[in-house]
Amino acid sequence: MKQVISAQEMRDAEQRVFDAEPEVDLMGRAARAVAKLAERLAPSGPVVVAVGPGNNGGDGLFAAAHLADHRHVTVWLAMGKGHDAELAAAKGAGCHVVDAVGAASALGDAVLVIDAVTGLGSRPGLPTTTATFAEACEAAGVPVLAVDLPSGLDADSGALHPSFVAAHTITFAALKACHVQEPAASRCGEVHVADIGVAGPEHADVWQAEEADIARWWPTPHATSDKYSRGVVMLDTGSEQFQGAALLSLAGALNSGAGMVRYTGRVHSGLLLTRFPSVVIGEGRAQAMVLGSGWGDTEGAEGRVSNAKLHGLPAVVDADALYSLPQGRLDGWLLTPHAGELSRMLGCSRSHVENEPLSCTREVARTTGAAVLLKGATQYVAEPSGRVTIAVPGPNWTAQAGSGDVLAGVCGTLLAAGLPAWQAGVVAASIQAMTAGRHPGPYPPDALASRLPDVIAGITAG
Repeated sequence: MKQVISAQEMRDAEQRVFDAEPEVDLMGRAARAVAKLAERLAPSGPVVVAVGPGNNGGDGLFAAAHLADHRHVTVWLAMGKGHDAELAAAKGAGCHVVDAVGAASALGDAVLVIDAVTGLGSRPGLPTTTATFAEACEAAGVPVLAVDLPSGLDADSGALHPSFVAAHTITFAALKACHVQEPAASRCGEVHVADIGVAGPEHADVWQAEEADIARWWPTPHATSDKYSRGVVMLDTGSEQFQGAALLSLAGALNSGAGMVRYTGRVHSGLLLTRFPSVVIGEGRAQAMVLGSGWGDTEGAEGRVSNAKLHGLPAVVDADALYSLPQGRLDGWLLTPHAGELSRMLGCSRSHVENEPLSCTREVARTTGAAVLLKGATQYVAEPSGRVTIAVPGPNWTAQAGSGDVLAGVCGTLLAAGLPAWQAGVVAASIQAMTAGRHPGPYPPDALASRLPDVIAGITAG
């Protein structure tokens, strides 16, 4: 997994290095990393470097000096000034310093723009002239390499602000929130974390899962496995009004490798068995439960959820069941709300959840004792301890009705296989995203679910 740290945590990490090595040249290391990546992205041709007065502007100026050794480099002081020593180095290396008009004119021949205008500690948004230049870069189709973050974004938030749109972003030590939280993350392009000898905090509160983690965590059968050791999951999903939710949750559970799937919901067995003949109807021995998807009318929901708690099994609680949680700690349970459902649980607005996903998800995890998977463009899993893990991202095609029902079934399979609730949420959300990424296009949730086995087999083959 990769650490995700705040701007203040990054400043603290740098200070620890300065305290240990007062003469260390972190700016020089960062500049060399920027120049090296720029060379790889655009081996030849003119480069435009837009810089500000802060430290990442200094990174940009030093990088410009490195690049000017063998190519034409134009430097624009976007805020009218830059670090004196670094600016002198850039001029001494042959960089051409221009005004805003000159920078816009240079875009006609440029193969790359390096955005080093604002850094981690800057206020979000851009001055008008800089915003106009950022728009000109996008209109001209010149790829942008952002230093630390696309200027204009808030390092500690996924919120959108007027900013550069980068094809690549290079950051140092660890990822920041804007690199992994949508919609800001889409402005960052491909993010490269460069090692400049700065280590993040020993115990980070936020992490992002990688595909290698999902492959390592996926529960695979062995020579002595049987249906019970692989995990039996019992689903109470769907209703007369929403029969499809039962089919979709069953598809998620079956296609992710459950040893056995039991169904105890209110959809007619004939419909289910025609589609999924391996499903067992009725209660029995199980290792995990899935509740709520497609219940619709919540009459009697409290009794159904309380009955589930009496089983003493880990449970996935989705959709309508989220509003009928029993009293007491829900240790081992996984709640799977989207932003609208989480806002109703907290008694706040949906916009508040969308603006503060980490604190909102943590709050529900803290008060219930359950792990909480907040579904959406970025998917967060909070543990009662406060740690949050962000799932592997996927394409936007999965934003459609029924995806959450499939996801609940996959979560149930993983809980039944013995994964802790937080890990089941991260792995399930990630494998659905990874499957969508490997099969781009408007696949409906049931079609995408049928492709889960191929992806799971692929990542676990090694």
